[in-house]
Amino acid sequence: MSVLMEFSMFPTDKGESVSAYVSRILTFIDGSGASYRLTPMGTIVETDTLDEALRILSEAHKCLDPDCNRVYASVKLDIRKGRKSGLTQKIESVEKSVGRKLKGS
Repeated sequence: MSVLMEFSMFPTDKGESVSAYVSRILTFIDGSGASYRLTPMGTIVETDTLDEALRILSEAHKCLDPDCNRVYASVKLDIRKGRKSGLTQKIESVEKSVGRKLKGS
């Protein structure tokens, strides 16, 4: 099974720039052992189970909880049985259809 979770999470009570807070979450994810990709609008994490993806989401919130009174989160999930390496497989499938490697991948 492959669970792709795309999410963004940040405090809404810390001003205009929140990169210092987002970096806490990325440091946690980087140490978690999960495959992930940082994008300008969020982070995509791949896990083997839904429980693992939700645990990462919960732990991400714990990175902000001590000193953030309000946290915004947006989450999308793609849960697929019989797939591994969804982070790369989905992009390769589109590139195969286009017939070339795309610049943004």
